Amino acid sequence: MLRFGVNYTPSSGWFHHWLDFDLDAVRADFAAIAGLGLDHVRVFPLWPVFQPNRGLVRPRAVEQLVSMVDAAADCGLDVQVDALQGHLSSFDFYPSWVQTWHRRNVFTDPDVVSGQVFYLRTLLEALRDRPNFLGMTLGNETNLLVESNPLTPREASRWLESLLAVCDETAPGLPHVHSEYDAVWYEDGHPFQPSHAAGLGAMTTVHSWVFNGTAQRYGPLSVESTHHAEYLVELARAWGAPGRPVWLQELGAAQPEISAADAPEFAERTLANVLTCADLWGVTWWCSHDVDRALVDFPEREYDLGLLTTSGKAKPLGETVARIVARARETPLSPVARTETLKLTGDRSTWGPGGAFFDEWMGLARDGVRAAIEVER
Repeated sequence: MLRFGVNYTPSSGWFHHWLDFDLDAVRADFAAIAGLGLDHVRVFPLWPVFQPNRGLVRPRAVEQLVSMVDAAADCGLDVQVDALQGHLSSFDFYPSWVQTWHRRNVFTDPDVVSGQVFYLRTLLEALRDRPNFLGMTLGNETNLLVESNPLTPREASRWLESLLAVCDETAPGLPHVHSEYDAVWYEDGHPFQPSHAAGLGAMTTVHSWVFNGTAQRYGPLSVESTHHAEYLVELARAWGAPGRPVWLQELGAAQPEISAADAPEFAERTLANVLTCADLWGVTWWCSHDVDRALVDFPEREYDLGLLTTSGKAKPLGETVARIVARARETPLSPVARTETLKLTGDRSTWGPGGAFFDEWMGLARDGVRAAIEVER
């Protein structure tokens, strides 16, 4: 069954809520999310809050995470946990033991990696027996950290493989994954590569955001913008083994590129297109709740991404997504027949917005042709 969920952004305090954890507020948030007909949430511990010292994963923080997972179960929601934050909504979070005069590369320093292994094992041992625990994502868009933590593709492989092995050993049988933003597909020379995204972990995750130049270049409701998620899923499918599941782990309507007025139609068209893809495990919208404007210094586009207001009221976007989910569950769509196949050519920069391959695939979509993608191996 196709899964529909949301990335959980707490209605009060954003992810700083871990510092003043309020389980009743979390329960209210989850009840509002479940009221939209969604079946899972992706949640985000903050690494420096949970592991302030390399040798200490705070027991109280772990207890709070477990209570959050249990609260989700009470609302009929499954939970995927992202461990290493890492990067969230334009902010980077590092524990002090990798910064200042302790500055160490979070991907390649053996002491840091040993600390990450300890952290992951601690979380997984606490969560693995929860029936609604879906598994672990290593961290949110960890490839955004490469500028200050440079590494080679081989080192990226080693880091991903070692931490995913810890997940599989500690909580076997669950779909543990990793996530990257779209530089993994679109940026020449980027150390995280398509083979990492589509070859490591239980599923391939893709994050579809059209403020990457797509909406700016082609328009917010253009074929290119409303087929972008579908295109990324097909690109991921082409790189993966036959039948490998693809999880559209982030999809959102960011302002100003997608206005509040256009957001419901953007969601309607985008989901109609991506739900035609084979091997799609699920769609997880970004995000559940708006960010309170009392919190300052966010980029403007981060404040109004929610399906719900900070008071838990469904926005027109949330109502639209709920309607689409209900319809998809009542009458599941069959994958569309992709009678045309494009062989993937060029460097990664040609696969992204404005690139030759991207425009060729989108040109077919504009003509009503839903093309598959083939990678020569």
